[in-house]
Amino acid sequence: MSRARKLLVFGGITLAVFGMLYGLHYAVFVEHQTLDQMGGSLAEAFVGAAEGNAPEVDHAIDAYASTKYNYVRQVDVHSHWIGLAMLMIVLGAALDGVAFEERLQTWMAVALLAGSVVFPLGVALQTVSHGAVWASTLAILGSGLVTVALAVFAWGFIRQRA
Repeated sequence: MSRARKLLVFGGITLAVFGMLYGLHYAVFVEHQTLDQMGGSLAEAFVGAAEGNAPEVDHAIDAYASTKYNYVRQVDVHSHWIGLAMLMIVLGAALDGVAFEERLQTWMAVALLAGSVVFPLGVALQTVSHGAVWASTLAILGSGLVTVALAVFAWGFIRQRA
């Protein structure tokens, strides 16, 4: 088994397990409280609107938006880790169809693994501080690594057919 295939398959399995454990932790210990906060914020907004209390409505809507922002990112994080892991495993199984030397395949496998870890990590870190440039930059760099690695792998598949 080539080094690139090992990186893709075993890295993908490890990342999938990590993503599932992260999702399980979130579902068991965090998600219900988060959904309760979202529902509570909406209820508070409706009560404030019924009472004609605009500042209370604004505060409740802001609280809802902040909680929803975190919720969406946390769900995206675990689903992206698992989805990218599955993609890595499939690529590892189909690596014989890539018309590149083993060294380039290995570098692309490293890039894909690194990007698949860094991209969702950057998204998760966006929940630490809303609008943090460093977290968004990390997510963008990770997604760029994934995109470039996948484009090179796609080019390798196209070259094989030609």
